[in-house]
Amino acid sequence: MVEISVRDFYEHASGPIGLELVAGGFGMHRHLKSARIQKPGLALAGFTSFVHSDRVQILGETELSYLATLDQAAAAVAVEGFVTLDLACIVVTKGLLLPELLVRACERHATPLFVTDMTSSEAIRKILSYLDDMLSPRCSVHGVLVDINGVGVMITGRSGIGKSECALDLVSRGYRLVADDVVEIRRRGEDLVGQASALIQHLIEVRGLGILNVAELYGVVATRDHKRIELHVELEAWTQGTNYDRTGLDERTYDILGVQVRSLLIPVQPGRNVANIVEVAARNLLLLMRGHNAPQQLNHRIMAALEQEPTSPPVLGQVAEAIFDATDHLEDEVE
Repeated sequence: MVEISVRDFYEHASGPIGLELVAGGFGMHRHLKSARIQKPGLALAGFTSFVHSDRVQILGETELSYLATLDQAAAAVAVEGFVTLDLACIVVTKGLLLPELLVRACERHATPLFVTDMTSSEAIRKILSYLDDMLSPRCSVHGVLVDINGVGVMITGRSGIGKSECALDLVSRGYRLVADDVVEIRRRGEDLVGQASALIQHLIEVRGLGILNVAELYGVVATRDHKRIELHVELEAWTQGTNYDRTGLDERTYDILGVQVRSLLIPVQPGRNVANIVEVAARNLLLLMRGHNAPQQLNHRIMAALEQEPTSPPVLGQVAEAIFDATDHLEDEVE
């Protein structure tokens, strides 16, 4: 389970959300484990069974107005019963005047208490956005990520197979580099978003040339900070006798953080233009997403021809003609 400390949340979100720490600074090590927030109105009334201590607790005008209706003793009991639930942190919205009882209780129990001038709805929206990003599952993959015509293509393969050279060739064609060497991936719902680490952002390593800054060589338009991953391409040294896919009818997937990404295995050998193959693979994915599937079209044509008169000579000519028509059609779609 992904979790972050309240300190990390505060350091990332304090500026945009306008959070100010009021009390409970000794509890900044506590952890948030859920991107959801909670407005614990009933908890102040004594019903604490469904309070989730690992979430941000939002107290707005309604909750503080309720406390103001209680006498001093009842308010103290309500606040104490709430704060002693080992809460990760509390955020009070609209810059409301904080009850001294709440401030003292949070300081005593080391529960971080923040205040923001934002309304509850606005604060909730921004907090949810930050937590969703910070708590999303993450991993790192050794590879390259490029943006080809809007398709995020992650290229993997053993060290020295030519991933970076392929990416550099693609950039020289006008496409955009996202990450080289290490792709940091986070899952947001069913989407996978990849980016480079801040240390090597916009940099690419090419054997014989060393480290290159793509943004300086080709301009900032040749780079992207992050991109959704839609296609995985694995480069493999060509092995004699290996049965590589020649029709495109077999679908291959690659698991990343529990999400299945369409995957291709591309054999590499001298004379093969790998960058051109990867570019065509991205273009073909766009066609597939729009319902144009050349291998299936060819298969349907062949099956339809065979169903007429399988043994008659004209049928064989029809099959051959269907093959050439489908091949020409595929080339036209790619162009």
